Parts: sequence; C-alpha cells; structure tokens
Amino acid sequence: MVETALSTEKLTETLKVLHDPNRLLLLKLLTEKEYCVCELVGMFDISQPAVSQHLRKYKKAGLVTEEKRGQWRYYRFDHSCPQRVLVEKILSQLDEQDEQLMRLRNKAEAITC
Repeated sequence: MVETALSTEKLTETLKVLHDPNRLLLLKLLTEKEYCVCELVGMFDISQPAVSQHLRKYKKAGLVTEEKRGQWRYYRFDHSCPQRVLVEKILSQLDEQDEQLMRLRNKAEAITC
C-alpha cells in the first residue's frame, strides 16, 4: 500500500468532508459496495437533495466515482484517489458493531430501486 502525501488544501478538504456523521457513515458504506442514490435515500431517511449534496461534496473532493445507468446514478468509493490511505485509516476506526452502521446495513438489504 503506497501512501500519497497530500497538500494542506487536499488534506483539509478531505477532513472537512468527513466531519459530518452522515457523510462519514455514507463513505464507509461506499467503500464496501456501490449504491444508487435511491437506496441511500431509503437507508438514511433523508431527502434526495440532501443525499445528492453529500455525494456532490465527495465527488468534488475526488473521493467517489459516479456512473449513470438509465435514470439512476450509482456511486462508489474511488479506491484510486490520493486520499485512499487516509480515508481507509479513518474509517477503520469505526466500530463494525456501531448501532447506526448496523442499522444502515440492515436497511440496505431491504431496499431496491
């Protein structure tokens, strides 16, 4: 695993985008698999514009990739991003038994677009 040194600007941008609890959990899920916006709306119980705003911030920071399929947009963590090592280290600190994380994973299993 090669670590990439980040500029002050890139490091600050990455930490800012991760500071929100919903965004932190959202990125954790996106490192595990790809999700459609409609799935994320159902999982997080927040509006589609709010989910899209979170994803837009991730996309601007270069943390996620987006793929459009028909009317749906699918997102996943960009494992080739320069911040990969930093993000993976931060996310590894999340307890896998965290109530919120487990609840979101359980909801994901029941949601289809």
